[in-house]
Amino acid sequence: MNSRYKYYEFFCGGGMARLGLGKKWDCVFANDFCLKKVEAYRRAFGPSPELLREDIGRLRAEQLPERAVLAWASFPCQDLSLAGKGRGLRGERSSTFWPFLDLILAKRADCEVPLIAIENVVGTVTSNGGKDFAAILGALKAGGYRYGALVIDARMFVPQSRPRLFIVAVSNKVEIPRKLIQEEPFGCWHTPSLIRAHDALPEAIRSSAIWWRLPLPESRPPRLRDVLEENPIGVRWHSPSETEAFLKMMSHTNLEKLHQAQGIMRPTVGTLYRRTRTDEHGNRSQRAEVRFDQISGCLRTPAGGSSRQTILIVEGDRVRSRLLSPREAARLMGVPDDYPLPSNYNEAYQLMGDGLVVPVVSWLSKHVLVPLAQAASREKAQNSGRKVA
Repeated sequence: MNSRYKYYEFFCGGGMARLGLGKKWDCVFANDFCLKKVEAYRRAFGPSPELLREDIGRLRAEQLPERAVLAWASFPCQDLSLAGKGRGLRGERSSTFWPFLDLILAKRADCEVPLIAIENVVGTVTSNGGKDFAAILGALKAGGYRYGALVIDARMFVPQSRPRLFIVAVSNKVEIPRKLIQEEPFGCWHTPSLIRAHDALPEAIRSSAIWWRLPLPESRPPRLRDVLEENPIGVRWHSPSETEAFLKMMSHTNLEKLHQAQGIMRPTVGTLYRRTRTDEHGNRSQRAEVRFDQISGCLRTPAGGSSRQTILIVEGDRVRSRLLSPREAARLMGVPDDYPLPSNYNEAYQLMGDGLVVPVVSWLSKHVLVPLAQAASREKAQNSGRKVA
């Protein structure tokens, strides 16, 4: 049996799913519409003739060149996030889920894609009161798939708080190995909001749902200070007055965190975000919020300066600050240091902020996707009359 499984990667960005899936998988078709991301993908993986820059709504099933076991899609999250203003799957960007699924279902006229993996923000579960989540699962069911959802927080693998929803769907024709399924949800991967959304599904959709079994990581993730560069490239240290301006934006609670860090008899690393908050009088103002738990906040796309994460180095009364460097952002995504980053700061940060955490994809692949691919390959071999290894 072939040990490399063919797959399609939609909304491929800089190819973090490809990095995570690794050598067990062979990408035969990749797609993204963003020119900058397509350029980054090719810098990382070479000419990549399998990569097509095109609006997914314009793709046709016959453009998918080979039989594939898996279709991976990390479709745009903006309309499903808190900033999406309730647009959900009707929004201009997140609605691209529909042409993706139409494309995969149209492919079955030629040959079925037995596995689908979908990644998005956890807000997908609650978007439009759970209706968007139900719509995704309902469409998968109508297409002949069973499915299970997991919430995986990247902090289990890297020093970044980044929970994401993963939906893995498998064709009804594939016999799922029993070791991959559990009867009840497991708190680590199946959060209370996911369980509530599952329980609220219409019975016809819930009847095809699966609780995937995923083991816990065997090792601890690195700490934030482990990913910082000694001599960061692409950023400068702030002046004392710039750092002081951050401190003046802190609430009493955040200043107390800073004072506690100053009392530690060694250099302490923290991260800082600027947030717009409303006070008890209804006035909105920008605040600086800091954490020293060796976990960074979630990387975001740098639409404005407040979305970019700031590093604080505290050594007693001395406090220094600077932006997170592009390479540090890549390390927070589990991207190896030999991955070529764009020279422009915002382009590099956006590429990472829009991406997938590589070791999360690897863990899901090892414990769910590869075993399912093996099962799908056995099914295919049996149907074609060949002997199964």
